[in-house]
Amino acid sequence: MPGYIVKRILAVVPVMAIVALIVFLILRLTPGDPAAIIAGDAATPDQIEKLRQTMGLNEPILMQFIHWVGQLLQGNLGTSLLSGTSVNALIADRIWPTLNIAVLTIILSVAIAVPLGTFAAWRHGRIGDRVVMIVSVAGFSVPAFVVGYVLIKIFAADLRWLPVQGYRAPSAGFGEFLRHAILPALTLTAAYVALTARMTRASLLNVLGEDFIRTARAKGVDETRVLLRHGLRNAAVPVLTVVGTGFAMLLSGVVVVESVFNIPGIGRLTIDAVMARDYPVIQGMILLTSGLYVLVNLLIDLAYTLFDPRIRY
Repeated sequence: MPGYIVKRILAVVPVMAIVALIVFLILRLTPGDPAAIIAGDAATPDQIEKLRQTMGLNEPILMQFIHWVGQLLQGNLGTSLLSGTSVNALIADRIWPTLNIAVLTIILSVAIAVPLGTFAAWRHGRIGDRVVMIVSVAGFSVPAFVVGYVLIKIFAADLRWLPVQGYRAPSAGFGEFLRHAILPALTLTAAYVALTARMTRASLLNVLGEDFIRTARAKGVDETRVLLRHGLRNAAVPVLTVVGTGFAMLLSGVVVVESVFNIPGIGRLTIDAVMARDYPVIQGMILLTSGLYVLVNLLIDLAYTLFDPRIRY
């Protein structure tokens, strides 16, 4: 087990090295002069040349890469060209709303989807199964911004139970946090409930057809125990993969929801950076989301061994 963990952690290093190289080349291989693009059409040649010197673009590309990697290894993602603020500080200020919404979304998704998928597998081919599948297809089909506006119309505009927009940190009170975060989380939950419920159903149906399940039933084991202890546990690996991948996707895919609900997260930070061509922030966000993807996948791989000790790579 320790050897497996060490191998998986070491495998992360070349992946992140390739990601860093690609992120570096995105700016340098972009057609045109990056300094001229960043400076804008109204910039004078002197201003563009000064910006080139500031960004180190007059140095050979190999030296630029070495300096950039050196800054990365020190944890320095650079300085925003737009605000002059450290990229680290910008990310640290904006990541917590996104993380909190993502965690709440995953908790709601698992709490709703796993029982639904289990119920659909148990009632396979019957009306309950078909209703769950229809709801799942609807969850996939409706765009997140439509779900968000419908929830705002019902719970904020008509019933006036919840605020329309805004965000409150958990440190300001968990009740206030939930009042502001529940609609964005429910908006994101719709698609992930559909995905997780379908995967739970499919995985559990495969397991319920195995010989050890028939043996357990032949021995007179209670059906609930067969379903939850023998079936669901052995069907957990694919479900865990979907949940973990979904969490990673949430961190980089909340742009629309953050815009709809006016949440100051990393999704809006990325959009603002792209619109302003703030390349250091864009590079930092790509590195951050790539790193989170790699970290979540590493944790998923390690968690596999908890459900199935036979898994080794």
